[in-house]
Amino acid sequence: LEDNINYVFKDKDLLINSLTHTSFANEHKVKKIKDNERLEFLGDAVLEMVSSEFLFENMNEMPEGEMTKLRAIDAREIELESFIYLGKGEEATGGRKRDSIVSDAFEALIGAIFLDGGVDAARSFILQFALNDIEKKRLFHDCKTVLQERVNMVKIGNLSYEIVGESGPDHDKNYEAVAKIDEQVIGRGSGHTKKAAEQQAAYNALKTLDNRS
Repeated sequence: LEDNINYVFKDKDLLINSLTHTSFANEHKVKKIKDNERLEFLGDAVLEMVSSEFLFENMNEMPEGEMTKLRAIDAREIELESFIYLGKGEEATGGRKRDSIVSDAFEALIGAIFLDGGVDAARSFILQFALNDIEKKRLFHDCKTVLQERVNMVKIGNLSYEIVGESGPDHDKNYEAVAKIDEQVIGRGSGHTKKAAEQQAAYNALKTLDNRS
């Protein structure tokens, strides 16, 4: 993981702590292993500070509400899900692929880097992996509108969305959606809300249409 993020921890315990999910800590109470929730709380605050600073300086025409939407993260880019310590039950139910668990670990990792290397190290990490492709993130948060405009322009059929599956407990639902032109599926996506799943499906549909053109 240190190779993936271009940062070497002086205190390896901080790194391990940032990757420890509550399910793993609960299964190892005897060893008094700490979960990553406190680091996640800190990392969230650091992420908000650095991303707000970046967006304020680089998106000076953008309203506050739009800036908030752009605080996205790229945990998958560093393969973070492969390094998280999960309890056996959480592992068995697909926790390693659950966006909420991975994004929480990402924020905990930010907190750990902040404590280990200071604000400059945390800022460098955030700029590289959380704010590294701001235009694509900006598109993503409005891609249903962009996709509708594209479909209307080329007149290739009627665009619709369908929720095709859901999984997980009520407090941590995951929905699967498809974007369709008439009855042809052109994009699939998943998310913790139906709207987020549809946005992901629209984003992937746009990529499909781009590849065709």
